[in-house]
Amino acid sequence: MQHVTSLDFSSIQGAQAILAVGRADGRISLWSPFDSEPRFDAAQPKPVSCVSWRPTTVQRPSLRDRAVTVATEELLIGDEVGHIYFYSIEWPSETQSALFGWHGAMTLLARMTIHTQQICGLAWAPDGELFASGGNDNNCFLFETKKMLRQNNSSGNAAATLDMREGPGGESIYTVSNRASPVLQLPHTASRHKWTLNAAVKAMAFCPWQTGLIAIGGGSNDRCIHFYHTRSGTCLATIDCAAQVTSLVWSQTRREIAATFGFTQPEHPYRVAVFAWPSCEQVVAVPWWDENRALCAVAYPGSPSSGAPADEGPGSRSLSGADDIWPRRGVRDGCIVVAASDMAIRFHEIWSDKGGSSGVGRGTVGLLGGSDILEGLHGIAREGAVIR
Repeated sequence: MQHVTSLDFSSIQGAQAILAVGRADGRISLWSPFDSEPRFDAAQPKPVSCVSWRPTTVQRPSLRDRAVTVATEELLIGDEVGHIYFYSIEWPSETQSALFGWHGAMTLLARMTIHTQQICGLAWAPDGELFASGGNDNNCFLFETKKMLRQNNSSGNAAATLDMREGPGGESIYTVSNRASPVLQLPHTASRHKWTLNAAVKAMAFCPWQTGLIAIGGGSNDRCIHFYHTRSGTCLATIDCAAQVTSLVWSQTRREIAATFGFTQPEHPYRVAVFAWPSCEQVVAVPWWDENRALCAVAYPGSPSSGAPADEGPGSRSLSGADDIWPRRGVRDGCIVVAASDMAIRFHEIWSDKGGSSGVGRGTVGLLGGSDILEGLHGIAREGAVIR
């Protein structure tokens, strides 16, 4: 079994904390901390480069009983040759699995031939209605989820599912079935927009509090953060960072975005920076006084049960004492977790509620690129309860 190339947890709304693990040999494993062993182990044709769960669940008829509607998760898998696989995951609780003797299904809905080289990044809009892909071919594509799936449903092609086999330890291992008809093959023309930068696209982030805004970071030959309007495709602003942009994380409570940097110019000692929107002014800079690179970063998420509803319902399960191990402080304290080239994981608290809102550009609302028309097109909210 080869090394892990990518990791991602399923939606907070689904409250199952399913960990998707992609590997260099093309294997993809799905494992929840509520289970003692991986529930799914699928084999992709090519090495997996990145995985990304949809942040919202989708109601679909259960494959066990079509008369029953269940909440399913959706998973994107990108590989080394530019393909993206779109899966629907039905994940019954441990109690339901024991009751019905059925452990769910991993269904391939679409295979997209999008990029000509490695998929470097995948990102979802907060509502799950849009997703973006970035590749080593310098392109970023934007897709409308419903439109893409309507094309899939109208094609009449059956989706491939997974068969179960027993592993060496008696565990249930699932592999892709070859008995189903081929799924829809979607070309890059299925995308809503295509943006081409001067380098590979790895970092992408949809704004959580301003609908229709996405930030895209370029690699070593681009070294910029580009802001686009998702409806029109218009470039609203560009920040020259003088460094490879490896990840982007929007603040949940401020009109600001954090960026991490990999390869940089000698006079650029910073590996983490925060910029205000829409002024694009740098308000925070965190230097690393060595040659290590920031490879990627995520917002500190809190506990696996943080997003579970108060009434968890029958068959649900929570981790005992989870909040003692993973305090629910991620969004509130504004901590990001950065993986570095020296194999270290660093925690940077770059946003804090302490002392209120301060700093250059904080509290500024402004227009998208100074355009009333672009704001009006997508109903941008000028004020929000938590945005300062």
